[in-house]
Amino acid sequence: MVKLPKETLLEQERFELKPKSGGGILNYEVWGYVSMGKTVVTRYNLAYINHAIHSGDNGRVLGFDNAHGYHHRHYLGEVEAVEFVTYEATLERFQQEWLTIVNQIRGKKS
Repeated sequence: MVKLPKETLLEQERFELKPKSGGGILNYEVWGYVSMGKTVVTRYNLAYINHAIHSGDNGRVLGFDNAHGYHHRHYLGEVEAVEFVTYEATLERFQQEWLTIVNQIRGKKS
């Protein structure tokens, strides 16, 4: 049996956004390990929280995570399964969708 390396917290960041940047909080939490010089992500939770936009789901407007045994997206209280390619692709999608939401709030086209 192959023993996987012990997973550790790779990244945990929280950014409080100023109102001109959309307000709310961006939260990143990533778990995994490094094997042969390559980072392997095992768990992640990416969230944009803004109670002024959405009061349900603890204020989570947008989020991506792989809790509960599958990769999924949260958007204004709705949850849908998403296809997982790589963590980097998921992170890029999260950031693009967050920017689209913020630009819509500020009245700009994305």
